[in-house]
Amino acid sequence: MKKWLIPLIVILVVGIGFYQWAVGFNNTAVEYEANAKTAWSNVETAYQRRNDLIGNLVKTVQGAADFERGTLTDVIEARAKATSTTINPENLTAENLAAFQQAQGGLSSALSRLLVTVERYPDLKANQNFLELQSQLESTENRINVARSRYNEAVNVYDIHTTKFPNKILAGWFGFEEMSRYQSDPGSENAPDVEFDFNN
Repeated sequence: MKKWLIPLIVILVVGIGFYQWAVGFNNTAVEYEANAKTAWSNVETAYQRRNDLIGNLVKTVQGAADFERGTLTDVIEARAKATSTTINPENLTAENLAAFQQAQGGLSSALSRLLVTVERYPDLKANQNFLELQSQLESTENRINVARSRYNEAVNVYDIHTTKFPNKILAGWFGFEEMSRYQSDPGSENAPDVEFDFNN
């Protein structure tokens, strides 16, 4: 065997190994990134369900002629802001997530005030439609918490894959950037208090 063949074979073997590693890294990163984006879509779907339920709740509450209009207006405005604040899965930046969280937090706060105010309206508390919407809101808040947790888990898998050495080198070459996690606001892990005393 000619001496020059040995270095050539070594270079070919190393090149093939590098190529396989790069392809494997890229394909796995693409898969993990897609999983995280799908998980984010599920977060938005859960929030959209809540927004729809709140819209129905507002219509029910509007039927109470003497209900505090200011409280109702706050919910309507917060819902409009939350509905208009969305994030394209391709643009899940920390800034966009913060804006999304702020809008959803404002809606949660307005909704909590609305539900506390309802305590002063026995007829409204006994309204079957209102009770059903209240129950659905409780379960939707739980769905939101689960969806956010699953999103963060998917982002964690992606981030670990793309930031550990030596994958981090390829991540920079292929344009894979660290994804932002959903940071819960203090107390946001708890669903709004929608328990009522129906004995009054």
